[in-house]
Amino acid sequence: MKTIHMDTLANRESYRLLTGSILPRPIAFVTTLSEEGVLNAAPFSFFNAIASDPPLVILSVSMDKDKKKDTARNILDKKEFVVHIVSEDLLKTVNDTSARFAPHVSEVERTGLTPVPSATVGVPGIKEAKIRLECVLETTLTVKTNDLFIGRVRTMHVDEGIYEDGAINIEKLKVVGRLGGASYATLGKIIHLKRPDKR
Repeated sequence: MKTIHMDTLANRESYRLLTGSILPRPIAFVTTLSEEGVLNAAPFSFFNAIASDPPLVILSVSMDKDKKKDTARNILDKKEFVVHIVSEDLLKTVNDTSARFAPHVSEVERTGLTPVPSATVGVPGIKEAKIRLECVLETTLTVKTNDLFIGRVRTMHVDEGIYEDGAINIEKLKVVGRLGGASYATLGKIIHLKRPDKR
């Protein structure tokens, strides 16, 4: 067993080890709105749900050469954002939005996605996504070169084709997870395992 002291590593080395071992990671495809009204869209895999009462998600946005990314600046300015869950049919387009675009360029327009009004926040969502989470900023924390955002989910939009008896049909959602490097994972084999009874 190799022992690695993480605080001795450069950022890139640490990133490679973490993203190659915490797998698969859910992908948040996030839309935000700039002060100039530009609709920004970008994917992030340091993301997860962290509570249900209230419904909270956490998103980590690393800085780009010690400068805040458009997504981080926009969330701090507007205190709102929309998270979209990435399914197989959206993956290629979502990946295209990760290219370096200037702040005045909308990735949504450039990649041909369709903006739709949100119900409870001022940031539009993406029509093509099967699940949209409208979020307001609950709290934020900056740790070294990372902006961590906790968002409260105000409204959830779910495609009727995957919504069954108050739950999400994960096989129909066809969600995609992030692996290390340029690799992604589909659900593959699903294992059902009930929790043991109280002992």
